[in-house]
Amino acid sequence: MELYLDTADVAAVARLARIFPLAGVTTNPSIIASARQRPESVLPALRDALGGEGRLFAQVMANQAQEMVAEAHKLRGIISDLVIKVPVTAEGLAALKLLKREGIPTLGTAVYGAAQGLFAALAGAEYVAPYVNRVDAQGGDGIQTVTELQQLLTLHAPGAKVLAASFKTPRQALACLLAGCEAITLPVEVAEQFISTPAVSAAIGKFEQDWQHAFGTRTL
Repeated sequence: MELYLDTADVAAVARLARIFPLAGVTTNPSIIASARQRPESVLPALRDALGGEGRLFAQVMANQAQEMVAEAHKLRGIISDLVIKVPVTAEGLAALKLLKREGIPTLGTAVYGAAQGLFAALAGAEYVAPYVNRVDAQGGDGIQTVTELQQLLTLHAPGAKVLAASFKTPRQALACLLAGCEAITLPVEVAEQFISTPAVSAAIGKFEQDWQHAFGTRTL
């Protein structure tokens, strides 16, 4: 399983990379814009925060296939092994096919339906990113969409991976993993919820109190 952080917060990546077994970092135009840094500065900084390892993802902004390809080359001029995120539109599917021919790894993003995700994989995307919480927000079932997409890829595009995205709770992420997803990307706040459970803190506090009472210290 591949675990990614969905952020351009360099400090948060450095802090959580020390704790989590991160496979890398995913970004999108909104995330990079929120960091107030251009890709040429924030992407290398994110790589450094990962200790020089892990995969980085960045998204094209163009709407036409040939322009998407040109932007993919520009982005890979910043990070040579960058995975290029392409929205799964009609032009995006055409771009995915062109980038596949060039051997450039891609992720089909902005996926709101299982069939849409399958077409991205068949066009050559190495990863497909369904938007779990955004599907829910539109009245759909994000987990069901992921489950159906995972089944479709297993049957018809086994070389591609679901990289589930758009989470508000750890439970959503776990449901995707139980559905067979090989990769997920978490916002920083959701990742932190996995390791900041009040019941765990309370249990540790009780251990420390009991040890202190018995031996007059809180250390071994």
